[in-house]
Amino acid sequence: MTEISNLEPKGLWQNFDMFCANPRPSKHEEKIRAAIVEFAKQHNIDCKTDEIGNVILSKPATKGMENRKGIILQAHIDMVPQKNNDVKHDFVNDPIQPWIDGEWVRAKGTTLGADNGIGASAALAVLADDSIAHGPIEALLTIDEETGMTGAFNLKAGVLKGDILLNLDSETEGELYVGCAGGVDATSTISYGTEAVPEDWTCCNLEVKGLKGGHSGMDIILQRGNANKVLFRIIKNLEEFNVRLCSVEGGNMRNAIPREAHAVLACPKAEADKAIAKVKDLTATIKKELAAVEDEIAIEVSAVSGVKEMMKECCSKRIVNCVYALPNAIYRMSDSMKGLVETSSNLAIVKSDGKEVKICCLIRSSVDTQKQDFAMMMQSAVELAEGRIEFTGAYSGWAPNMASPILKEMKEQYKEMFGNEAKVMAIHAGLECGILGGIYPNLDMISFGPTIEHPHSPDERVNIASVEKFWKFLLATLKNVPVK
Repeated sequence: MTEISNLEPKGLWQNFDMFCANPRPSKHEEKIRAAIVEFAKQHNIDCKTDEIGNVILSKPATKGMENRKGIILQAHIDMVPQKNNDVKHDFVNDPIQPWIDGEWVRAKGTTLGADNGIGASAALAVLADDSIAHGPIEALLTIDEETGMTGAFNLKAGVLKGDILLNLDSETEGELYVGCAGGVDATSTISYGTEAVPEDWTCCNLEVKGLKGGHSGMDIILQRGNANKVLFRIIKNLEEFNVRLCSVEGGNMRNAIPREAHAVLACPKAEADKAIAKVKDLTATIKKELAAVEDEIAIEVSAVSGVKEMMKECCSKRIVNCVYALPNAIYRMSDSMKGLVETSSNLAIVKSDGKEVKICCLIRSSVDTQKQDFAMMMQSAVELAEGRIEFTGAYSGWAPNMASPILKEMKEQYKEMFGNEAKVMAIHAGLECGILGGIYPNLDMISFGPTIEHPHSPDERVNIASVEKFWKFLLATLKNVPVK
């Protein structure tokens, strides 16, 4: 138990402490799943795990609430594993170390996992507390949301019985989300040949680090730097010095804006000093351009010995041109909802393996035709570089239903409780609602949650007061669910 266990509401925070204690990066949810199953056993909650690994819990209505519509509380149990450069942390084996920083809870040098551990903790707290009034209730806790929404995609029809789904995975208290963007993963592969590094050449490591990163849906509007794009901008500008790629690695999560990237480069010794001077000039330019959003960006060059192979000139040029040309960040803002990003792309991962460079991007859009257009644009750039591209994991957005009965009830309840109107929003991120609504088309759905800042980065933090407010609103919503 850590210090967060004493925060209010205690049941929720003690559950979140359990989530922090059990490692749960995407695709490694077995420890937290086992902890949830044990939790259900201790509290006499009906619990089962489906074939893909989702956990489904249920509880009958409290006395006098049997005639209410069935509620499904939905959250995901995995988290994005990101850490600062100077932090040693094994996300598969090491617990997250939460700490209280004034009005916030954050983690020591890593992502906190409040996305979506707070939502899942709230669902468990509701099920464990017999004093909470509610109708028939279920909790759907899905796996692998962050790297492919695997749990949601593989949920079977007929498993859930409820009428209303409350997704507990949005990140600004006081906002009710009724729509989200769809997405598709674009994975490009470019093959390359190599040749020996000549004796009169030298090699160095070019590193971009210190960027803030963040959630590629929520934080894309902040216009932060993308380490892969910065790295390849510099390499493109070094072509006049006959610089070649030897290897490259940047980013590690498709839905996190890359914070770090590095490449091993080779160039003639006679050109090395001029190339380094060019890097220094570009560093000053890039720092000036990004000064308002990136105050700790660092671009460093260091000597590397023992590198024996570099990419052939034609291959190096094709790869550099492709990555530099691939679209990234915001493409279009929404015409129907002010301030909402409509279409974007995150150039998330670039990695070589000695034979191929793999480039992973996540395209998001609330308009399917825009998503398709963006994908074709990306395909064109990759094919010009003699590469191949594969689109996987496509999912449609969640279309708003402004006539939703639970939306009406929650808006009225929020105004009554807090004296101001809840904002009705759509989000430029991939909530599981879009997928779940396809499997269960009759569900009435709303997404809401506490205030979580900078998810998918080590700066992630959750506001303590907003968690308590979110909890009280959740309980009031359950108590006032419409009758069947």
